[in-house]
Amino acid sequence: MDEILSKTLAWMDEGHQVAFATVIATWGSSPLPVGSQMAINERGSFAGSVSGGCIESFVVSEAIDIIEMGNARLIEYGVTNEQAREVKLTCGGSIKVFVEPAPTREELKRLINEQPINRVVDLASGDACLILDERIDGALNLAAEPLAKAHQYLSSDSSEVIFSGDDRFFSRTYAPPRKIVIIGAVHIAQALIAMAGTIGFEIILVDPRPLFTRDDRVQSVTLLKEHPLKLFEDYPLDQRTAVVALAHDPDLDDPAIMAALRSQAFYIGALGGKKNNRKRLDRFARNGFSKHDLERIYAPVGLDIGGRSPAHIALSILAEIIAVGNGKSALKRWVQI
Repeated sequence: MDEILSKTLAWMDEGHQVAFATVIATWGSSPLPVGSQMAINERGSFAGSVSGGCIESFVVSEAIDIIEMGNARLIEYGVTNEQAREVKLTCGGSIKVFVEPAPTREELKRLINEQPINRVVDLASGDACLILDERIDGALNLAAEPLAKAHQYLSSDSSEVIFSGDDRFFSRTYAPPRKIVIIGAVHIAQALIAMAGTIGFEIILVDPRPLFTRDDRVQSVTLLKEHPLKLFEDYPLDQRTAVVALAHDPDLDDPAIMAALRSQAFYIGALGGKKNNRKRLDRFARNGFSKHDLERIYAPVGLDIGGRSPAHIALSILAEIIAVGNGKSALKRWVQI
């Protein structure tokens, strides 16, 4: 998303006018999720996508009209819609796209530099405001109920339509990539780094052991060669962070997991068989952690997909992180608390 915002700024610097197109609702088999965006300039150049290619040409045409008219427009495309057949929307679903003049240069800079931040737009008037913690700036004045919902979507890193009486707003959250902090530069970590990096996670690898952190084993990742006990005294583990303990060494894994349990980390996973994980839970209980605390630990780490290779285990871990991050937190654990 930052690339789309930056491209919009670059076009503005070159003197172009720009419109935004945002997916605000989907039904059926829609190729891209709510919140997906495109930026389009008056010459028809565009960045981003709202449908994976199905309706982009039609949206570009609408955006050019909106740039000329200066208004905003809500458009629906679906398999029963004549326009959709014209642009070959064959994916079997339908989407609503809100097309509007792009935010101002100052708003764009804030959307890039002050994340996480939420932009709420009135789907009737096109008026908008920016929400950052307790700050609210912009032409749109929100009543208490829609404002509370916008704060909820900001905290959950989601984008949704807000209904308030006869009014409809769209709340779009702009947030930095989620982080995965990996303890232990083992083979599973190497595979997990490669997979997670390709889908946008920021990766931080922690391992103080020189033998494991040689240049030929660890590349293209933020590497912290400190013991977790020292590192996590100052390192923030926030609600956008997942912690995965893979060292298979209690001296390294335990301090990291305990630090994560004291934090707002959205996911905590630990490698090890059922017997070792039971021993770990007993150690943590003796250190004062409650049953509620221990229920936050996903162990043995990863979804049970039957894989045994480092790559398969890494895939199962990444799938579990994504699932928990998307609110699928009731997944069955292998070790009962």
